[in-house]
Amino acid sequence: MLICRSGWFLMNCGSWSAPLLPSFAARPQGGGTAPCDERAVFTAVVYVLTSGCAWRHLPPTFGTSPATAHRRFTVWTEAGLWRRLHRAVLDELGARGDVD
Repeated sequence: MLICRSGWFLMNCGSWSAPLLPSFAARPQGGGTAPCDERAVFTAVVYVLTSGCAWRHLPPTFGTSPATAHRRFTVWTEAGLWRRLHRAVLDELGARGDVD
């Protein structure tokens, strides 16, 4: 479950945004980064964005490195993830009649 600073409920396990995330495929020549838990990275990124924590101070309890979290944030931003996620949340709330 993700909760913003104001305490409003944003999403639960049932509305996990994995389908909106850009996929990361292995490079054909090998090397690159090891696969990681996208949900853990997403949670770490949301934590940094909502808490004001510096990337370098990301707690290790998230299970991802600050460099990985920041790199995915950059890729997701360039891919328009936040706009699509915002639209998906508004669509879901609108379908339930929770948006004026």
